[in-house]
Amino acid sequence: MSTPRPVDLPVDLIVCHGIVVTMDPQRRVLADGAIAIRDGRIVAVDDAATVLAAYSASEHIDASGQVVHPGLINGHTHGPMELFRGLADDELLDDWLQHTIFPAEALNVDEAFVRTGMRLALAEMIRGGISTFADMYYFEAAVADETARAGMRAVLGQVVIDFPAPDNATQGEAMACVDRFVGTWQGHRLITPAIAPHAPYTVCDAHLQQVQALAERRSCPVVMHVAETRQERDECLRLHGCSPVQHLQGIGLLSERLIAAHMVWTDEDDLERVRQHGVGLVHNPQSNMKLASGIAPVPAMLSLDLPVGLGTDSSASNNALSLWDEMNSAAKLHKVIHGDPKVVSAREAFEMATIRGAASLHLENEIGSLEVGKRADIAIVAMDPINQTPLASLYSALVYDTKANDVRDLIVEGRPILRHRQLLTLDETQIGAEGLRARQQVVQRLGLQP
Repeated sequence: MSTPRPVDLPVDLIVCHGIVVTMDPQRRVLADGAIAIRDGRIVAVDDAATVLAAYSASEHIDASGQVVHPGLINGHTHGPMELFRGLADDELLDDWLQHTIFPAEALNVDEAFVRTGMRLALAEMIRGGISTFADMYYFEAAVADETARAGMRAVLGQVVIDFPAPDNATQGEAMACVDRFVGTWQGHRLITPAIAPHAPYTVCDAHLQQVQALAERRSCPVVMHVAETRQERDECLRLHGCSPVQHLQGIGLLSERLIAAHMVWTDEDDLERVRQHGVGLVHNPQSNMKLASGIAPVPAMLSLDLPVGLGTDSSASNNALSLWDEMNSAAKLHKVIHGDPKVVSAREAFEMATIRGAASLHLENEIGSLEVGKRADIAIVAMDPINQTPLASLYSALVYDTKANDVRDLIVEGRPILRHRQLLTLDETQIGAEGLRARQQVVQRLGLQP
């Protein structure tokens, strides 16, 4: 029997002739690269000539002159809050939460609201090249359903909070809901279910320990806001005599399961604690700036090689779900604060949106880089728009020049869900109309001027 020729190796899809930014350990960039995909995973990443000689596919995507890179990772969102975009600007976080957001949620949030808002968020993120996001909200089973239908990847946290919530009135109901949610979605190819205690100041210690016990029993992540504001830190010092991070360590919440969003009011001791426990961190520069919450010590996090990613937070506190804006802000913000243009380089900012962002969600073995064996989550960015011309430094162009609408294609789990800037899994016209109707209802219920 003759040996099969290399071209006899069939795959599902080949992305070819692009500038492939792999984000692998060597940070290889292939000037004329190609990626072969089978069953949702990458089976080859190499020069285009090599891949095209070895594999045949029924579908090819020609990325000539475009940049091909890992799908972006939005490490912290509240997707359904798209419907609260611009509802309350220019307020302190505590006032924003207590006087606007919590009351608005009590009046408006139900499963239908969550589904409508989530479809808006999914469309915006797909258009911006985001293949994976981490979310925490109410009715998270509905979020999971909409996310899976859209073909995106996500770590989804069902919220636990110490007051009656739109979906669960008591702690007992909330924990039972979480248990069902995790049990239903665990093992899904796209969805990683998680528990999301809102914050140390809205969930008591006893309930946080219940959360940790359930996370250990179910082997699932814990998503939580941590050390977001000065007020949170000062209140923790008053009540417990220590920082929020140290307090969480004392009650057993610091672990490799935890994904801690914000981490603004932290010091060297706090960062060493999270390093020792393998905690994932998510920096949200634009939300933190807009709410004047402070600036996370990202250069110190990077110097310790911590798994720190980037998040947009919600459209209620940021007004957009663009990782390109977050990369741009992260790189520039820390330069001016430190008076040093060398801190948080463009490449480091891009790492935070890709491979380091994957590590922040404890998914670095599956996503975040274009390597053989990893999930085929791939974005293609057009490099011919005016704002990209002329192209000089690649990472500079990606971080400082690229906008969300420069994204041309997005592939998740080997499946194209955006082609030539057209959504393939969502009806954009219908989603927009539903979103407008839902927003009008929000305005009417809150007695606001339209």
